[in-house]
Amino acid sequence: MELRQTAALRRWTIVIAAGLIMGATLGVRHTQGLFMQPVLNDQHWTREAFGFAIAIQNLIWGLSQPFTGMLADRYGSAKVIFAGLLLYALGLFLMSDAASEAGFALTNGVLIGLALSGTAFGTVYGALSRIFRPAERGWALAVAGAIGGLGQFCMVPAVQALLDDMQWFTVSAILCIAMVVLSPLAIFLREKVTHCDDCTQEQASLWMALRAAFAHKGFWLLNTGFFACGFQLAFIGTHMPAYLLDQGLSVHEAATALACIALANVFGMYCAGISVGMYRIKYVLANAYLIRAVAMLVFISFPVTAAGTYVFAGLMGFLWLGTAPLTNSLVARIFGVRYIATLFGFVFFGHQLGSFLGVWLGGYVYDTYGSYDLLWQCSIAVGLVAALLHIGVNDAPRQESATALRHAA
Repeated sequence: MELRQTAALRRWTIVIAAGLIMGATLGVRHTQGLFMQPVLNDQHWTREAFGFAIAIQNLIWGLSQPFTGMLADRYGSAKVIFAGLLLYALGLFLMSDAASEAGFALTNGVLIGLALSGTAFGTVYGALSRIFRPAERGWALAVAGAIGGLGQFCMVPAVQALLDDMQWFTVSAILCIAMVVLSPLAIFLREKVTHCDDCTQEQASLWMALRAAFAHKGFWLLNTGFFACGFQLAFIGTHMPAYLLDQGLSVHEAATALACIALANVFGMYCAGISVGMYRIKYVLANAYLIRAVAMLVFISFPVTAAGTYVFAGLMGFLWLGTAPLTNSLVARIFGVRYIATLFGFVFFGHQLGSFLGVWLGGYVYDTYGSYDLLWQCSIAVGLVAALLHIGVNDAPRQESATALRHAA
């Protein structure tokens, strides 16, 4: 009995630490839209300039994620996460003192982008996938994701309250301190035990695993389909507050919409995690992208109201980051978990390429045409394409992975 209680306590400690780390790092990223107006009012920059910095953040995150994954696979995720949290803190501190567009892009863009690759779901889910046995993995991803979503939800009103009373650069410095305080939690994600689905792949080289993945059609379909997720989330997360203000809603109604996204994401992340062992993942992903597209179409087809916005935000939030554990699990199912952080990192690049374009084009299109309409239409289109692409993914485990899955069953 005592051994079971100790094991249960250890499991909960790991997933809570993982959830708190993701909640803080992704929560700060989720509040970027709240910083837009204060920064622009203070610095007199354009929306394109602000959007470009966040676009750079997303692109750097995507470009660095495969290599951060390689470091995590080679040296352990805990070290990478700890270093990532400290780098995140440095980026926030230097951002608070950025006096030029280039400085803002370098700090909030490059440094925080690098930090996210070591602290967000790519690295954290990779650690959890190796620490937990296949039978427990869905639970671990679900609970950590839900805690992370709850952290994001709490971050929105907290940051908005700080911005109401303080200058944006002071708030950035406070968030820097929070990252430093959280950094010791990385120790709980040390991978003392690795439960590999695939003993043959365990002995294979990284380059052999990469060659196998790059030759797999489904790997590229996932990469391309994940592009839509990044495009939609980055555009909405960064530009929706400004869009709602343009439509006559208040600052607090815009902040409430982001909070609705974050709160619904708690349930969405949990449901996505537990669905891993219950449904065929590629169909869950296809339906998620289809529902997103329909929700956006309905939202922009009617006059914007606070109530309608909250309903839309709640639905989008439920489908917000649940695609990450689902996509991670699909990669693990097909290729095993030995190099999951690296392989998911390459798939995640497609997500971040979409994020880069969603954020930057949002600012560019608005400054050029005075409207976000074209970006809403593009978000709907890429969502429909992503739904079709996921249906075509061959999700059968590769031959050597299939043997391990049968042993784990």
